[in-house]
Amino acid sequence: QVQLVESGGGLVQAGGSLRLSCAASGRTFSIYVMGWFRQAPGKEREFVAAISRSGISAYYADSVKGRFTISRDNAENTVYLQMNSLKPEDTAVYYCAAVYSNSRLPATQSDYDYWGQGTEVTVSS
Repeated sequence: QVQLVESGGGLVQAGGSLRLSCAASGRTFSIYVMGWFRQAPGKEREFVAAISRSGISAYYADSVKGRFTISRDNAENTVYLQMNSLKPEDTAVYYCAAVYSNSRLPATQSDYDYWGQGTEVTVSS
């Protein structure tokens, strides 16, 4: 069981940067694979990025590859999403998610067991 709380969302101009944080409760954060998803109004929730338990491996959606970086600090029970070169199409509510002891880096929301409440990102032209 883990509780997740996202923060760092807001309004940013196209081309700008934003860093999202996801703070996890508990003392066993390092056993979870962590992921980021996003959902724009009227659209399906889509995968953004995932990171291994150690933080060594990461996987990105093609739409954000080269612009976004996922990282984690297990000592601080926190996962980050650094978003650079933001585009208006990045506008969405961003959610972090966790799954226990999964050796893969899943990109499907049904593979994740725990979810945060989301933080809204708006990118203006």
